[in-house]
Amino acid sequence: MPVEFLSDDQAASYGKFNEEPTRPELERFFYLDDEDRKLIAKRRGDHNRLGFALQMCTVRFIGRCLPDDPLDVPWVVIEHIAEQLGIEDVSCVKAYTERKPTAYEHAWEIRDAYEYHEYDDPEWGRKFRTFLHGRAWTAHSEGPKALFDYAVGWLRKNRVLLPGVSVLARQVSEVRTIADKRLHTTVAKAAWRADPSLPADLVALLETPKGRRYSYLETFRRPPTKTTGTAMKRALERVDEIAVYRLGRVKLDKLPPNRLAALARYGLGSKATSLERASEPKRTAMLTAVMRHMEAKAIDDALELFTVLMSTKLLSTAKRLTNKDRLSTLPQLEKASRIAARMSKCSWRSWSTSRRAARRWTRPRCGRPWRRSRRGPSCGARPPRWRAWSRRTTTRRRSRSARRWPTATTRCARSCRCSATPRCSARPRPGSGSWPRSRACPRSAGAR
Repeated sequence: MPVEFLSDDQAASYGKFNEEPTRPELERFFYLDDEDRKLIAKRRGDHNRLGFALQMCTVRFIGRCLPDDPLDVPWVVIEHIAEQLGIEDVSCVKAYTERKPTAYEHAWEIRDAYEYHEYDDPEWGRKFRTFLHGRAWTAHSEGPKALFDYAVGWLRKNRVLLPGVSVLARQVSEVRTIADKRLHTTVAKAAWRADPSLPADLVALLETPKGRRYSYLETFRRPPTKTTGTAMKRALERVDEIAVYRLGRVKLDKLPPNRLAALARYGLGSKATSLERASEPKRTAMLTAVMRHMEAKAIDDALELFTVLMSTKLLSTAKRLTNKDRLSTLPQLEKASRIAARMSKCSWRSWSTSRRAARRWTRPRCGRPWRRSRRGPSCGARPPRWRAWSRRTTTRRRSRSARRWPTATTRCARSCRCSATPRCSARPRPGSGSWPRSRACPRSAGAR
């Protein structure tokens, strides 16, 4: 059956069993409750009861009865229903089609018993058309096939028996045509209200100027293709040329944005000659939608080109120069690193030498009793090598070294620089805090 937007397979599968129902579908649509069994029990003969139950479940599943051929269903459905009715001989259902009026009478009885509505019912027909017009006006991007599927779903949900496939397809096509005309008229009137001369100015864009091969509209369609300063200048000029028409003053806030976007896409995909041959108000509506779209698109193209120019011509150049300067300073940095390494090595060696010298000067050289003191020797100044090392250290390191290597103090009146006596090998007793007594210094004994 030829349908405008449906394929032959889609039209042939409309209102029929396309495949065997699944187990959940059998349990949902082909289950017989007590009310169903009471209505089925009124039939005489197993073939009439099985045929009646088959039509009852068919209208639940596909949305309409099959009085012309009620047995055009999968065999698994017949077996499932016969099992619920307790009919052992399932083949008896073939006798159900011997009398043609029986199937129609049962279909009418099922319609009245379960409150199904005919498609030609005035009240439900008006509700269906209201739904269809609203869906076509707000969801244009879905396409006619999607609108057809939504129409079938609405009819099944509201228990309206499905009409023929050509009837429903024709209804969908008419609704879409009415919605398109409404859109064109609304946009054209909005453009005329904004400025009576605006429609004529938009139509003038379809003219091809002398010396050129394409129209003004085609010039506005072409975005910048090069990342140069000249291209940036041309992009800004393109924005100014489109902004002259001031399409923002056209009030289209109440129209669905997806329909305006679809109208703009249709206009952008059409040639200037096709738009020129279009009738009014469709031509004005398409030109208005196209120019509104290109007004925003031109600004986006200019900003995108500016971003590319900033990143390639300015930021990348500065980054390359910075990297070049950094690479040029690497040899100097390497030289400074070698000098710093040598200086740290020398400082460590001098510190280690001073540490050993400090340990040597803290040992007593005479036999007089010595004691520890954090403030230095009481008989005189510290040794010169100790003072020199102390001046080279910081305050923190000096205090730490003083605690670690306490100075020795003599009890005699002479200096500790005694070379007459051999080096004393005595060590302080643990926990005493003073050196043990030893022989008196010869110089001190002589002086006395």
